[in-house]
Amino acid sequence: MKYAVIVPDGLGDWPIAELGNKTPLEAAHTPNLDQLAKEGILGTLQTVPPGMYPGSDVCGLSLMGYDPKSCYTGRAPLEAASLGIKVGEEDKVFRCNLVTAKGDILEDYSAGHVSTEEAKELISTVSKAFGTKDLQFFPGKMYRHILLCKKGNDFEVQTAQPHDIQGQKFEPHLPKGRGSDIFTKLTLESRSVLENHPINQKRTKEGKSKANMIWLWGGGVKPKLEPFHQKFKGIKGGVISAVDLLQGLGHYLGWRVIQVPGATGYFDTDYKAKAKYAIEALKDLDLIFVHVEATDEAGHSGLAQEKKKAIERIDEAIVGPLHDHLRKQGSYRLFVAPDHYTPTAKKTHIADPVPFIFIGSDTKVKSGKGYTEANAKSTGVHVEKGYLLMRRLIEGWDAI
Repeated sequence: MKYAVIVPDGLGDWPIAELGNKTPLEAAHTPNLDQLAKEGILGTLQTVPPGMYPGSDVCGLSLMGYDPKSCYTGRAPLEAASLGIKVGEEDKVFRCNLVTAKGDILEDYSAGHVSTEEAKELISTVSKAFGTKDLQFFPGKMYRHILLCKKGNDFEVQTAQPHDIQGQKFEPHLPKGRGSDIFTKLTLESRSVLENHPINQKRTKEGKSKANMIWLWGGGVKPKLEPFHQKFKGIKGGVISAVDLLQGLGHYLGWRVIQVPGATGYFDTDYKAKAKYAIEALKDLDLIFVHVEATDEAGHSGLAQEKKKAIERIDEAIVGPLHDHLRKQGSYRLFVAPDHYTPTAKKTHIADPVPFIFIGSDTKVKSGKGYTEANAKSTGVHVEKGYLLMRRLIEGWDAI
């Protein structure tokens, strides 16, 4: 038996006037997803436990088969694992975004999706200005970076997620709690070293957003996760994602983290390469988890047409080829599910139950309906505890 999971991050959405009052999923041409939904089980999945934020960290744990309520310790430690950063038992780790600040407004959570090469130099500048043996900055990908706090107990701070406060005054959302004065100082003073940096001068000339401030959030400590092969009958898994967060989760689960050339985490990602590497990995792995970030980035940017295009590319280049391979090789099970909604009108995550498809060589139920948010709700099939969908994938739909 082979197993596959396809996660179009943030796919769920609301009807949009620009798309004829359809969601991007409804407006997209998705023959492969529609076929899977019609021939398999279609329903809704609650990936976010009550009281938790619908981030890709919490929702990713759910989709991978883990109850976030019992094992979630923060976002940044997961990303740190992907970057090979050693996190001690007493350390705390925080995500460090490069953002665009204009006056007192946080204008862009991603600094215009600053390139990894530019960001590396900017974070190096921040590190030289503010880094110490106890406060260590590490470059990541694009706008996503890491601050490691060696004296973790000094920081019990509450932080805001930058993608939630785009277009708002940032001062009311600065860190609060023990150690927040240090974080606030780092945030505000980072503008003095970044504002007129040669890279930002060049970006301004090119009509691009400046990466002129850091934003610290998503802090936590090193998690303790039971390895996947112990939790699920010796199943060997692998993850394909351009995002450090999902790669970091893979590291903690003991999965193979598969690097795909051309996978960017943005609209220009190489969809075909992701499918190719997933199929290749299944030669010696039991399970492959394929994550695509482009749909979420389109949602955060409020770009309905880009989201529609990303869904169509996922359908054509990933869903079709991977499902064809699974069918031809023999017994299999597959589920498709976004981790959360990222409505383009809201530009951030919401905790609504997501539409999922579950299909396999032993699936007996057929929904007869195409893959849309409304159709998923209409079936009446609902999985309240998101982490149980992975158990059903491994043990069969009727196992629970």
